[in-house]
Amino acid sequence: MKTLQQCIEDANAQGRVARIPFVTAGFPDIDRFFGVLSELDACGADIIEIGVPFSDPVADGPVVEDASRRALENGVNLTWLLETLKGIQPLKVGLVLMGYYNPFLQYGLERLANDACKAGIQGCIVPDLPLEESAPLRAALSKYGLALIPLVGPNTSDERMREYAEFASGYVYVTSIMGTTGERQALPEASETVCRARAIFSVPVALGFGISDPAQIAGMQARPHAAVFGSALLRHMDGGGTVNDFMKKWKD
Repeated sequence: MKTLQQCIEDANAQGRVARIPFVTAGFPDIDRFFGVLSELDACGADIIEIGVPFSDPVADGPVVEDASRRALENGVNLTWLLETLKGIQPLKVGLVLMGYYNPFLQYGLERLANDACKAGIQGCIVPDLPLEESAPLRAALSKYGLALIPLVGPNTSDERMREYAEFASGYVYVTSIMGTTGERQALPEASETVCRARAIFSVPVALGFGISDPAQIAGMQARPHAAVFGSALLRHMDGGGTVNDFMKKWKD
């Protein structure tokens, strides 16, 4: 299995930005969720970020928040996700859990790392976990070869980025804007933030929050190594659209 960094570097070697779709666990419903993962794998995703539903998703915009609420109502939780992932046919893409710290802590950090590894997960992103409090989770994940992926944004100073860079693995998630997830027409701060991150981090730079179309990346002066898109994909599927149709524009 390729590492997360290799997944992105291989895409870049093909002359393209790596594709990282985000989908909430259990979306659009429990029966179809794992089919969505397989379709994303078949349609050219390099890494898939799986959102762990949580009752207080402070960093999520309305589309992801609604998907999380619906998943919780359908009984989706971390235990269900990891246990079911263990039983499906392995995917070619890298898999990352994106979730808040409370469900991970309640699950147990050692148990989380062990079960995530068995489920084919290669890394975690925890938006509400500061660097100063991340050592226990980072130690548990690294024991099983999993990455703790840092998250930085336009308001992150160069000094702070260097602190994160000391422990970064897999890739670094750069938010294009301050605020919550969701589609945006303009990303005025993104290029400058990507430029700073590329100069500081030795791992690939993935840009997310507000990305809905590859044209947004193509028009940037400083391009990221990977693009993360979630709200636009969830909204597309919720309206009856197929994964294949959505991913076409990222392959053209």
